[in-house]
Amino acid sequence: MTLYQWFVFFLLIQIVHFLGTWKLYEAAGRKKWEAAIPVYNAIVLMKIISRPTWWTLLLFIPIINLIMFPVIWVETLRSFGKRSSLDTFLGIITCGLYIYYINYTQELHHVTDRKLTPENKTADTISSLLFAIIVATLVHTYFIQPYTIPTSSLEKSLLIGDFLFVSKANYGARVPMTTVALPMVHDSIPTTKRKSYLSWPQLPYLRLPAIEKINRTDIVVFNWPVDTVHYFFEPKGRPGVIKPIDKKSNYVKRCVGIAGDSLSIKDGIVYIDGKVLQLPERAKPQFSYAVALDGKTPIDFQSLVKELDITDGAGFKDENLRDTLYFRALTAAGAERLRNVPGITAVKQEIMRGPEEGIFPHIGKWNRDNYGPIYIPEQGKTVDLNLATLPFYQRIITDYETDENGNKNDLKVTGKEIRINGKVVNSYTFKQNYYWMMGDNRHNSEDSRYWGFVPEDHIVGKPIFIWMSWDTNGKGINKVRWDRVFTTVSGEGQPQSYFRYFLIFLALYFVGEHFWNKRKANQED
Repeated sequence: MTLYQWFVFFLLIQIVHFLGTWKLYEAAGRKKWEAAIPVYNAIVLMKIISRPTWWTLLLFIPIINLIMFPVIWVETLRSFGKRSSLDTFLGIITCGLYIYYINYTQELHHVTDRKLTPENKTADTISSLLFAIIVATLVHTYFIQPYTIPTSSLEKSLLIGDFLFVSKANYGARVPMTTVALPMVHDSIPTTKRKSYLSWPQLPYLRLPAIEKINRTDIVVFNWPVDTVHYFFEPKGRPGVIKPIDKKSNYVKRCVGIAGDSLSIKDGIVYIDGKVLQLPERAKPQFSYAVALDGKTPIDFQSLVKELDITDGAGFKDENLRDTLYFRALTAAGAERLRNVPGITAVKQEIMRGPEEGIFPHIGKWNRDNYGPIYIPEQGKTVDLNLATLPFYQRIITDYETDENGNKNDLKVTGKEIRINGKVVNSYTFKQNYYWMMGDNRHNSEDSRYWGFVPEDHIVGKPIFIWMSWDTNGKGINKVRWDRVFTTVSGEGQPQSYFRYFLIFLALYFVGEHFWNKRKANQED
């Protein structure tokens, strides 16, 4: 829905509210017109139901308002003496329209001194649970989201089994575009294959003010641009379901190119505007290596793999070349260490030379190690559009951006003629910024080299903290990677765990609480 359509929808809701409540407002000693003024009517309603004015704000926060609306319906009914379980059930099951029946058919008496605290343990539990859900949803949606690392694409920086806190505030929290969804879950209901949201209505893209911009080399969580699913009510074999932007799968990669950059890759090294991209100390790019053996000297490969901390593809022998060992993911430092091991005659980085299938934009001349140059689109900038450049920007035009009315662009090619929305064009101006995301595990990462640009409206947030790290291959207490617990994701130098400081703080808190309670008890005696 466009902003205009949402404005019309908002006005319709105000009309529905006025028609169903104006007599209630009068019965509460207010003027009937107060039920018709947008926003002000909600403020007045909070006074009528004896609830704080700031509740009004919660009615306009997407997802949070889905929880608040039923609460307001029930509170309104109770403010006019309708406290039975049947009244509560009818108020919720009719989406508040039961209030119409009360408004026009019942004798109205406003209860000014009604008891606001829950009357029994069940009601108290429900009230506490609703409050907890609202707070947790607010934090999850607009401030901090937990995230788990599922793949090895950022191996060394982030490991499989790392549990992260992702900050929404750093790059500006994105207001949910999918307005009807279960709180605190992503695209599907846990333990089921059922989607957790309705695709309509959709809010236009809106992002709150950011603390910082996305910088080159930042690790970023984003919605996978080309994500589709094959199981939401879809039999196998049918095309995938197109998901709303904010319900696409969450990915985490390193941003190696920002809007306006010219990016290229030469022998695995990333260049920005012709200069080598300088990675932070914590980033450890990995590549595939072929290791030649003399075939005579015994080598303890298990100890070697453990020493080099190789976790993704420890190594395998080529049956045709029995004296060659291949490593899927090895750092430059690890390769140098191997060169000094007796019995190893050569260590060579595997560099792809010819065209690779599946490489964006599918023009058949680049590969994962030698790529580009490619321009990363910047908002407001214009590029020439012809048959040679169209493959780079076609998805942007048809999938990521819309016309001035918010509708999908219609792109057609006839011979050498390119038409967008029926108009012949030879240039295109971008409506948002784009980014280039890659994994540090360069030969084992499905990233922008395969599916292209990441639009700004797909950005979720910035990983800031590892609160737990779980090693499925560990045993007992060693399943927890203690050196990674409570470590920061970004920063200078090597990661440092703050877990010991947390334990000290926790111990001081409980000791302090013990003595405080003891002192308070002595004073009461």
